[in-house]
Amino acid sequence: MIRWFIVIFLALMLIGWFSPLLQKLGFGKLPGDLRFRLFGREWFIPLTTTILLSFIASLVAKIL
Repeated sequence: MIRWFIVIFLALMLIGWFSPLLQKLGFGKLPGDLRFRLFGREWFIPLTTTILLSFIASLVAKIL
């Protein structure tokens, strides 16, 4: 179980690191990505971007 925590932590770290680059490419601004203000903070839920990146990762995994 500790392996999964490490993998999830590393994945979140990489996503956070590549987030500005992905936003320049248009990810995070797709239809279905939710961005709203609540309690004085801006919240961002990238639903469509997550599905698209997951699909791309699964295609790469099948090819390799």
